[in-house]
Amino acid sequence: MAHAYTPGLKVSSRTIFRKERRLPLKGDVLVSVGDEVKAEDVVARTELPGNVQTMNVANKLSVLPEDIERHMTVKLGEWADEGEVIAETRTFFGLFKSQCKMPVGGTIESVSSITGQVIIREKAIPVEVNAFVDGKVVEVFQDEGVLVETAASFVQGIFGVGGETHGPMKVAASAPDEVLRVEQITPDMEGSVVLGGSLVTIDVINRAREVGVSAIIAGGMGDSDLRNLLGYDLGVAITGSEEIGLTIVVTEGFGRMTMAEKTFNLLKSKDGMKTSVSGATQIRAGVIRPEVVIPLDGAAGTIEDIKESSSGLTVGTPVRVIREPYFGAIGKVTALPPELQVLKSEAKVRVLEVEFDDGSRAVIPRANVELIED
Repeated sequence: MAHAYTPGLKVSSRTIFRKERRLPLKGDVLVSVGDEVKAEDVVARTELPGNVQTMNVANKLSVLPEDIERHMTVKLGEWADEGEVIAETRTFFGLFKSQCKMPVGGTIESVSSITGQVIIREKAIPVEVNAFVDGKVVEVFQDEGVLVETAASFVQGIFGVGGETHGPMKVAASAPDEVLRVEQITPDMEGSVVLGGSLVTIDVINRAREVGVSAIIAGGMGDSDLRNLLGYDLGVAITGSEEIGLTIVVTEGFGRMTMAEKTFNLLKSKDGMKTSVSGATQIRAGVIRPEVVIPLDGAAGTIEDIKESSSGLTVGTPVRVIREPYFGAIGKVTALPPELQVLKSEAKVRVLEVEFDDGSRAVIPRANVELIED
């Protein structure tokens, strides 16, 4: 149990970032191993079956179900546009006729001589998966997708909403404890990833949507503002599919919370650089964290010269406390006692000693911290 900690928040200036890009069902992979791709490049494509509609043609034409096939003017498997006649009857020497028209464009998938129903399959829904980050394709999953790899600066947030996006980093806040203000969101930020400080409010979000900002990164966000933004209480769920006009990543928690200085300084140093952001979050089992990925240029580091290793929990490791009474506090490990210690609850657990930024120290169960990977 020497490594009984939560390997959660990652803040790294140089790391090897890998991202699987998979289709929801089998399709076509458009790139090969070794290809250089951009974040916006489509790497795989497929089509989801269109919606199904049923129409009782026998009733509409007032014929018996067993006679329906001979009245069809569009055959099984053929496409018909919306409003096109697909079946008709003629009576009284052809002077009078009844017609049945397509309610939507689609393919005739089934014609039943028992029920008189015709099943219409609407147009297939195209699905494309992009690369998410600038990088190289290092593996291809046949008919499913690819694995993209890049040398990058990488930051995980605590919570996010909104889908995947990208754009140049624009630094709006001058300090990690600064509250982002409406006037700091300017028209030149269209398509950008905006770095705030300790808080982003609903007024700032609305202004950012007007301007066309791609994403906002901030230390905290009010839960009432989140409710106003979404129009409902989020509860325990997976985020990332919200259509709110932009993506928001919160690095510290809810309310006004000063962004960790290390996180702020790292992101601030990337001003102007292309940044990929995902707001997808899952708080339950199978934790998913929102991500901020900034591919490095050749001078800052390459795949070959970045050692992909983790020394685990050691003296000097930066950690964040994830439970009360020190929730959210950041410090460094100063001691790792090997023996079990008894808590007030009488449980015997492994602990560690942490020195916080203000110089104070505390002994905390190892399960109550998460490692800030560097």
